[in-house]
Amino acid sequence: MHENFQPCVYMLASGKCGTLYIGVTSDLVKRLHQHRTNALPGFTARYSVHHLVWYELHATMEQAILREKRLKRWNRDWKLNLVERSNPEWVDLALGLGFEPVATRLPMTGS
Repeated sequence: MHENFQPCVYMLASGKCGTLYIGVTSDLVKRLHQHRTNALPGFTARYSVHHLVWYELHATMEQAILREKRLKRWNRDWKLNLVERSNPEWVDLALGLGFEPVATRLPMTGS
């Protein structure tokens, strides 16, 4: 097992009450770096879902995976309430883990 092994379920958002993404990892800092730099093509890169708004540590990957699967079945309101209970201002928790703020993508305007 490598030294940063810490099973974790996390939720990213594009902004307050924005597009949500739920994932699971054994190395949250490494995974956040991948999401924030768009190193992995996919949903979070396509929809600019880069703000860490909630996470939960687990003792085993099996527990984390079960929790992730449960959360993914939840309706949107339940997910929003989960974030709001522990992070009512929708602060980007990645900043507390040493990350720089992510620029929020502004809507395109015609000229």
